[in-house]
Amino acid sequence: MLSLRLIHLLDAHAERLADTLYESLLKSPECSDLRNVPSDQLRVRAHEIYRNLSAWLAGRTEEGIAKRYVALGRERAEQGVRFSHFLWAIRVTKETLYEFLEHEGLSDNPVELHASLELLTLLDRFFDSAMYHAALGYERHKAHRARTVGVS
Repeated sequence: MLSLRLIHLLDAHAERLADTLYESLLKSPECSDLRNVPSDQLRVRAHEIYRNLSAWLAGRTEEGIAKRYVALGRERAEQGVRFSHFLWAIRVTKETLYEFLEHEGLSDNPVELHASLELLTLLDRFFDSAMYHAALGYERHKAHRARTVGVS
């Protein structure tokens, strides 16, 4: 019984959340390597995460998360983004969302509070899964480079 009110809030404010995230990523020294990513690509990714989050939560497909984040991890590795900077960006993404939910969305109503806690648990699982699959993408990139260099 996910909080439909919070899901609707996420959908309605996805653009604002994405803009906040984009600015935070650019300012954060812990993810300064993201400056290696073309700014339009980074902006699109910031918008994509919040625009698709409710669909990912509703569908709860590990396969979809895996496919997207393995590819994203590999892409960031190819762009020269250190893994620590990529992980920090995921942390900032999650923190931006949680700050929004804390400010806008959590209710004192017991039923709504239970649904909010369920949503927060699903969000934690989503971000944990995203980090795991991104790490796989980085590892696959590294293994591919090792094979390529070994062949030359």
